[in-house]
Amino acid sequence: MEYFVTAKGTTLHVSDSGKGDKTLLFLHGYLETLYIWEDFRELIPESFRFISLDLPGHGLSGSHPTSNDISFVADVLADLMKKKSLTDVAVIGHSMGGYIGQMCIKNHPDIFTSLVHFNSNPYADSPEKKAARLKEIEVVENGKLLTLAQLSIPNMYAKSNLRRMDFKVQETIEICETHDPYGISASLRGLMSREDNVEFLKSTKTPILFVFGDSDNFMSVDSANEILRLIPNAKGVIIPSTGHNSFLEEPQKVAQVLLDFIS
Repeated sequence: MEYFVTAKGTTLHVSDSGKGDKTLLFLHGYLETLYIWEDFRELIPESFRFISLDLPGHGLSGSHPTSNDISFVADVLADLMKKKSLTDVAVIGHSMGGYIGQMCIKNHPDIFTSLVHFNSNPYADSPEKKAARLKEIEVVENGKLLTLAQLSIPNMYAKSNLRRMDFKVQETIEICETHDPYGISASLRGLMSREDNVEFLKSTKTPILFVFGDSDNFMSVDSANEILRLIPNAKGVIIPSTGHNSFLEEPQKVAQVLLDFIS
């Protein structure tokens, strides 16, 4: 079922199966909404409680007025879990959702007890990336969010998968019309200000999994292997013939990796 709830003063649009022995909290990536998980959720057994939401600044959820700082969003999610009396929550984050997941386990280890990254990394933005995000903010606030989505969302997929994933590409672009441009700008500012979490992830005892694509336009296989070298306590899997959306391009394979890890 879908519902609205307020957590830490922020209105959230939530999808919640409402029952299950263990809770899985799914966090979407930049320019996505909770609907990105609709097909994937069919692969998760009903024994798990499946919760997803529009993250602050996206879809039908509210936003911080200036910056959806990653720690702020993690606090919002912790408050949501407290309102639902949920602990021992596994966080599964795609790209931006992975950054938020890191702060969830860092700031609220009493609630979030494992972390899965789908096509994500532990780094802070480089100066070059920050400059690119500033340009994106300018584009978004000049009324060209849909143009940005049309250019960026196809790059989320391996080139070899674009034709068969065309429906999902177009669906994600169309859903971008639900975003408040200033919420997206606040999310971009939050991404720019996030901290590097390599040392934290290296030292935490929380179980961690990274899932990468071998054809990710934003992260090479060498970069993925470097992350696993830097964080030797993390498990890592590279999914063949997938890009930055491995869980959409090869959902059965990714779901099996996730379930093996959670179990």
